[in-house]
Amino acid sequence: MTIGRQPLAFHQVDAFTDRVFAGNPAAVYVLDAWPDDATLAALAAEHNLSETAFVVPGAHARHELRWFTPTVEVELCGHATLASAHVLLNERTGHDAPLTFVTRFAGELGVDARDGRLWLDLPARIATPVERDMADVATALGGRPIEWQAATNYLAVFETAAEVAALAPDMRALARHSARTHLGFIATAAADDGVHDFVSRFFAPGHGVDEDPVTGSAHCTLAPYWAQHLGRTELAARQISARGGELLCRVDGDRVHVGGQAVTFCSGTTYLPEDGHS
Repeated sequence: MTIGRQPLAFHQVDAFTDRVFAGNPAAVYVLDAWPDDATLAALAAEHNLSETAFVVPGAHARHELRWFTPTVEVELCGHATLASAHVLLNERTGHDAPLTFVTRFAGELGVDARDGRLWLDLPARIATPVERDMADVATALGGRPIEWQAATNYLAVFETAAEVAALAPDMRALARHSARTHLGFIATAAADDGVHDFVSRFFAPGHGVDEDPVTGSAHCTLAPYWAQHLGRTELAARQISARGGELLCRVDGDRVHVGGQAVTFCSGTTYLPEDGHS
């Protein structure tokens, strides 16, 4: 792919919502081939969103996919996968559901379209109880969880949804904890609104994202946890960040199916330096 002075198109999509200015925004680039990693990282830093996704389409609805925060490449991102599928199916031509995304660290991820939603097929990430004293982390998080578990992120379970909503973490302190463990922090509680089964928030200051608006990958841990505690495999979730987002979850063995909607906020063109990166 020659990208020096060539325009590079992108779309910005709000994921896990049916309206703009809500959900979780992700920038999506559909590329002919992979540029160097420095270019991908620079693009993600420039967009400064929680995730920028890069897709290289392939044959038979199998497409390579990578995700970058403003500071690091991540192993799995749900909302940017949803955004990428939305772009292929709605902003590009020649693509139909179901799609398969081939990733570097999370294996193959499927996306299908049904019931007015896109459904992600993600790996379950089962949390187990944390053995060490977590008082210092609780202080940084700004609350008193009734339970700590961990998988690829810490899971802090609170008594009420109001406690989760009221959290005002010390992001610098959380970032120090994250630097030691490389884990983010999920805060969750049972919902009390008569609509959802559970609520959550997600903090990852160690990865360049203080609070992620809606985190699909966190539900790879949240859905199995609440499925076990509530005794059912189909769950309705809301992430109660300032922007907020809606997710449906279905636990199926070692997979979690996460359903959501997405809407394109804007489309644009990036112009790179002659050498492809700054």
